[in-house]
Amino acid sequence: MADSSAQVQRDRVLQLLKRHGWNATSFQVLEPGFRYWFDERLEACVAYVDTGGAWVVAGAPIAQVEHLAEVVAGFEAAARAENRRVCFFAAERRFLEAAPVEAVPIGEQPVWDPRRWEETLRSSRSLREQLRRARARGVTVRRVAADELRDPEHPTRRAVDRLLARWLAARRMAPMGFLVQVSPYAFTEERQAFVGELQGEVVCFLSAAPVFAREGWLLQHLVRDARAPNGSVELMVDAVMRASAEEGRRYVTLGLAPLSGDVSLWLRLARLWGRALYDFEGLRAFKAKLRPHTWDPLYLAWPERGGRLWPMYDALRAFARGSFVRFGFTTALRRADLLVRVLAVLLIPWTLLLALPVNTPRFPSPAIQWAWVLFDVGLTGALFALVHRWRSRLAGLLAAIIALDACLTTWQAVAYNVPRAQGALDWLVIGAAILAPSTAAGLLGWASRHPPFTH
Repeated sequence: MADSSAQVQRDRVLQLLKRHGWNATSFQVLEPGFRYWFDERLEACVAYVDTGGAWVVAGAPIAQVEHLAEVVAGFEAAARAENRRVCFFAAERRFLEAAPVEAVPIGEQPVWDPRRWEETLRSSRSLREQLRRARARGVTVRRVAADELRDPEHPTRRAVDRLLARWLAARRMAPMGFLVQVSPYAFTEERQAFVGELQGEVVCFLSAAPVFAREGWLLQHLVRDARAPNGSVELMVDAVMRASAEEGRRYVTLGLAPLSGDVSLWLRLARLWGRALYDFEGLRAFKAKLRPHTWDPLYLAWPERGGRLWPMYDALRAFARGSFVRFGFTTALRRADLLVRVLAVLLIPWTLLLALPVNTPRFPSPAIQWAWVLFDVGLTGALFALVHRWRSRLAGLLAAIIALDACLTTWQAVAYNVPRAQGALDWLVIGAAILAPSTAAGLLGWASRHPPFTH
């Protein structure tokens, strides 16, 4: 009964989208995980996820532009009644001009008029070369009928499932929610999809979601197998651009390039610090290589009376599926090199503390103190070398060395430090000295058996 009710709601939202779906992300609200708030009088809807502290809206309300301000006011009142904050992620400039909100740019999205695609190809020799290269290697692209993807047992659907499974397994981060979940089979009859094949095997997949009010498409899922020749993705984009031009479409976008364009200093720093997990600059460069006709800024917006800290927090929590701890832990398990990087960074202050004269009495002699310091310096260098170029054998060797370190540390603690412990601080240091290398050895041993996909 609950599934039936949810489907009825989504069908209702789809009808509103066909009349008012203007935002590039509008069709994505039909995917699992979204809730809907309806304004019956204005024939409007707001799609959001509930993080527990906020209602985070995907894009902007689905409504006539002249009703946006009134719909926002009603939605905010409903959120306040549930003790929830409100923010709008990936809103476009039209929404900012129509509703009383504050906003900060969070990135930009490339936009094409597919009717000008031939002109774009003529002006870009490098893009033409990529297409030629993929064709020369034997890649062919075909449009996929909705029935092929709707049926889980159809050979095309099964081939796409295998491709998506390989692609998701190679991602640097844990699967995210909100606007980046991978669900290309929802409302397949409204989408258009293409596959790229090489020697009968599906090596690329593209699923485009309609942007009804702009007579265009969001190229939502663009997946490439590691075995696909260079130029395969460009060939997929070429196919959808040509099909769109033939249909008289006027709008195609590849969606948000996060943290690109004119963003704040803090977001630029986040782009720099987050490179180990997400290649923001690489994504932007790829989209730019396809020669978009314009770049439209996208915004995080919130009610005028609010500050910007909570909206940032709430939006990130929506992508983390409501829990930063769970998301971080799952990501760490997918990134052996990230675990090693954390261990190497933590070892730096630990080594500095060991070298302090105040800690000399904690060792049987100054010579032993400096032997441990030099050991940790060498270990830190080895860990950073492993991060730079992953070698599972080196990871296993370092795990064994750290395990030996843990044994020697435990022996020293029992034989020397425990009899001399005089207070809580001494016991805390002893506990940390024993647990730290033991934990590090276990993590590094796990990492040696689960090499990262980033090397």
